[in-house]
Amino acid sequence: MFRFLLRMFGLLLVSIGIIGVVVDGTKSIAANALVLTPLGEAWYALSPETLNLSQAAVERHVHPFLWDPIIQSVLLLPNWAVIGSLGFLLVLLTTPRRREVKHITV
Repeated sequence: MFRFLLRMFGLLLVSIGIIGVVVDGTKSIAANALVLTPLGEAWYALSPETLNLSQAAVERHVHPFLWDPIIQSVLLLPNWAVIGSLGFLLVLLTTPRRREVKHITV
């Protein structure tokens, strides 16, 4: 059951990543130039309070080094790449393994 829920969440993230590719592609065609929306910009547009709250929580409770070079560089990546990659990773991890077929030689 838990594997099923993680797989569905992964597929949802892959779908959101595909929507992000379509949105950036549409903006690129309209602007006649390559337009990539960073994850941090999309997060700020959806909920600036949670972005500021997560920055404060990471810097205060974990370590300031984690936010500045690491998370900040992830927030500069295109949103569809981060979300789609995370979804693909979840789908890959929840895929059942195939059993090895043993051939009998006569």
